Amino acid sequence: MNHLPFAALLLATLLFLSSFSASATVESPAPSPSPGGFGIGCDAKCAYRCSRSGWKDRCLKYCGICCGKCKGCVPSGPYADKAQCPCYRDLKNPKGRDKCP
Repeated sequence: MNHLPFAALLLATLLFLSSFSASATVESPAPSPSPGGFGIGCDAKCAYRCSRSGWKDRCLKYCGICCGKCKGCVPSGPYADKAQCPCYRDLKNPKGRDKCP
């Protein structure tokens, strides 16, 4: 039995599929709102909010989570009142303490 026609058909199919998938991957996905992916301006807002924190990594992490959940609302400075953003103020951890720095 001659397997050459079958092999040629298989090769042509693989080439077709690979060119189709290559052209489909040329398009890039939609960009995230910010490099951290939290929301518009959250990275900069949280960097300023956490600029004087002794636990900067932890502060940035939780601030970013809170900012994303609160659609970009973060109190305006390192010591600003959380009442500026009621959503940010009202988020609590499982122990009932403030989640947001």
